[in-house]
Amino acid sequence: MDLRTREKILAVCLEKIKQKGDGVQVSFYAFFANKNDDPITLMNVARWWIEEHQFNHFEKATKIYAMVESIKDKSLDKTTSY
Repeated sequence: MDLRTREKILAVCLEKIKQKGDGVQVSFYAFFANKNDDPITLMNVARWWIEEHQFNHFEKATKIYAMVESIKDKSLDKTTSY
């Protein structure tokens, strides 16, 4: 996951939590516009969500936020351009 994707996920989760509370759930689709204008990043996040973590379609935003927030900058792949 690159830094840009990480920051987008964190922002979306935080916004959803602020709007609807700690119980709100998100799908990985929540991080993308309705128009699929970034298919490579979409597929990378889908793989992270489905294959790597085997999440359900919807997961608590607080859970996703905490997981992604815990990813340290040094572990992010800054060489990959999406």
